[in-house]
Amino acid sequence: MATKTLQFESPRFLQSLFANDVALLKRLQEVVEVKLTTRDGWVRLEGDPDAVRRAEQVFRHLENARRKGLDISPQTFHYVVDSSTGEEEEPSLADLADVQILAPPSKRPVVPKTAGQLRYVEAMLRREVVFGIGPAGTGKTFLAVASALQALKNKRVERIVLARPAVEAGEALGFLPGDLKDKVFPYLRPLYDAISDMVSPAEVERWMEREIIEIAPLAYMRGRTLNRAFIILDEAQNTTCEQMFMFLTRMGEHSRCVVTGDPTQSDLRRGIRSGLREAMSALHGVEGVEFCHLEQRDVVRHPVVQRIIRAYQTHRNDPEPSPGS
Repeated sequence: MATKTLQFESPRFLQSLFANDVALLKRLQEVVEVKLTTRDGWVRLEGDPDAVRRAEQVFRHLENARRKGLDISPQTFHYVVDSSTGEEEEPSLADLADVQILAPPSKRPVVPKTAGQLRYVEAMLRREVVFGIGPAGTGKTFLAVASALQALKNKRVERIVLARPAVEAGEALGFLPGDLKDKVFPYLRPLYDAISDMVSPAEVERWMEREIIEIAPLAYMRGRTLNRAFIILDEAQNTTCEQMFMFLTRMGEHSRCVVTGDPTQSDLRRGIRSGLREAMSALHGVEGVEFCHLEQRDVVRHPVVQRIIRAYQTHRNDPEPSPGS
């Protein structure tokens, strides 16, 4: 048995390392298999020497990230705990905090929160076409929009074009009430929300009026060539093969393209193959194209989202119970 006592500058600072949630400390005890006692500004760790060492490492990683200005959330706490038990060495929270994608005024800087997100961000810097593949909550769209805004700020591109399948194959918009903006806004709302989290509403409106930022349904991309643009296609699993090919061939000179989607969540009618699935097969190994696969551990929404995703995957992979079982 080994014992280690960690001293911190104040009870408040210590509590910030576990998001003021003692339930997170209980999970740390369970995962690392260490006994943990905390009072005032100290933590005592007791258990197997390796377990104590891992638990101490968790607190040191959290402390370093906190001192770099990163707010510790339940999600980031889980990331550090899970990383401490993994076979492969993952980037520390402090390392992730150093990779600021965007630092908007009066808003928190946008940083990758997991190793998978870091690989995704780095891919968007070095490749012309990047596919962000993964379940809900992994930051696929949010990080793509942040990267686009940073490219715009650094004058690597002159505009941002955000597209999303509005209705299957782009049909039925004419039957919805209102003008074009009214018709497509419900479908494009997630893109507005992502931008609004990083840029003031007034600036968003100004950029949209000047067409520096354009948000449009995928159906309106046909026939265009987009030069010096950062182009994002969201919810790509809902594109047909023809739509995906059409979208990918819109790129002009000095442009970047990011495609996000979850191939397990297609809303296409039965019998229609997803354009995202075809692209994943057809473009594998093509120069300038990179696929980044995000996983459950990259989910940065509420921790229960990870558990929901895991439960559904288990449910869908297991055979249905027979009647009476």
